[in-house]
Amino acid sequence: MPTSKEKAAFAKRLKDSLPSELQGGTALAKAFSLLYRNGPAVSPQTAHKWLSGTTIPKPDKLQVLATWLQKDVHWLHYGPVPTGKTKPLGRGEKYPMAPETIELVTQMANRFAGLSPKQRNLVEELITEFDGGTQPATDATPVPEDASRDKSPPKSES
Repeated sequence: MPTSKEKAAFAKRLKDSLPSELQGGTALAKAFSLLYRNGPAVSPQTAHKWLSGTTIPKPDKLQVLATWLQKDVHWLHYGPVPTGKTKPLGRGEKYPMAPETIELVTQMANRFAGLSPKQRNLVEELITEFDGGTQPATDATPVPEDASRDKSPPKSES
């Protein structure tokens, strides 16, 4: 389902592509309905929803709009293709984190650091359970900060 941002961006592309003499949902509905033959005419309310970013037309109507406006269907619906060459991710690679994600991870790491060793262990087990154990195994187990407070007496050297 398209987000409100995607709907608003579609509405902007549609408005920018329309002939200047077409103003408003009623004029768009009339002009579109003359071209659309796959069903009943489009109502002014529906056309207004397209222009206001409330909805995006279904694929058959989108195709008619694109043909009429001499635009690419994909461009009209989704916008321009992202620039730059993107390569598929390799096995084990992950997409870079968004700034919001980095902030959340930092906050969670700070909270995690304040937990007792027992609580940390529980959180790690919970994450492993939700993650399905897909984290790569490491040879060295990380030592929590509080591990230095080991309860066993120091071993004497012989």
